[in-house]
Amino acid sequence: MIPHALIEDSVIPYLETRPIELYVFVDPTCDDCWFLQPILRRLQVDYERYFTLRVILRTSLPTMNTPCLSDQNEEETCGKSHASFPSIAIKAAEFQGKRAGLRFLSKIFEYSFLKSENVSSFSVLVEIAESLALDVEEFIKDFSSKNVHRSLQIDLYMAKEMEVDQAPTFVFFNENIEDEGLKVSGLYSYDVYEQILEELVGQTISPDSPPPLESLFGRFDTLATKEIAEIYRIPEKSAERELKKRLLQQNVERLSFQDTTLWRKKMV
Repeated sequence: MIPHALIEDSVIPYLETRPIELYVFVDPTCDDCWFLQPILRRLQVDYERYFTLRVILRTSLPTMNTPCLSDQNEEETCGKSHASFPSIAIKAAEFQGKRAGLRFLSKIFEYSFLKSENVSSFSVLVEIAESLALDVEEFIKDFSSKNVHRSLQIDLYMAKEMEVDQAPTFVFFNENIEDEGLKVSGLYSYDVYEQILEELVGQTISPDSPPPLESLFGRFDTLATKEIAEIYRIPEKSAERELKKRLLQQNVERLSFQDTTLWRKKMV
């Protein structure tokens, strides 16, 4: 049986202040960060009233002095590939809003791990910006700007200050500013992060009711069948039946990649 929340709006209560600050360090080319994404999304849907999230780029590159950030001709420098380009592109997208940056990160994972595209290619990154309906001219301009470079350096500085040496890494801070942050490096199952959050809050936490499916697609660009099933706590087959109904109604689109199926809101 499909939960009521899939069909109608649900009221989500929020605390006056969120007691936990959560910093998540990711590398856009990291396999474990790709696998972390559905876990992080589910945490947001279930428990976002308890924490404020900030996603930080933790690149494995020794330096970010890339040719695209120099004063050379843009056509000569940016029409190439570089290992740092995915991180720069996420920051350039972020200049069009925090949500735009997160959606760009998600799309990089999709292009890299499902489509096997070279996300270090500037042309592929521009294609991603177009697919997300970003202002492409502004994206290209920001890609080469010193402000984007500076923003990325801040992320790298934060990783150094918090002694984060791998991705993914979670760093939790509670309301007591005198307490050190709790650092959790590596990839774990959902219940591990859930338990840590509960311990830091200091009381039993309960998940919020998930929003309607339409709202979920408004927040996350693409979602896997398994991911949707876990968010709504229903069997994967039930989620697939509900999605197929919406496919027939032309409300969603299905994207198939080998053994993975993604769904997204139907493009007008």
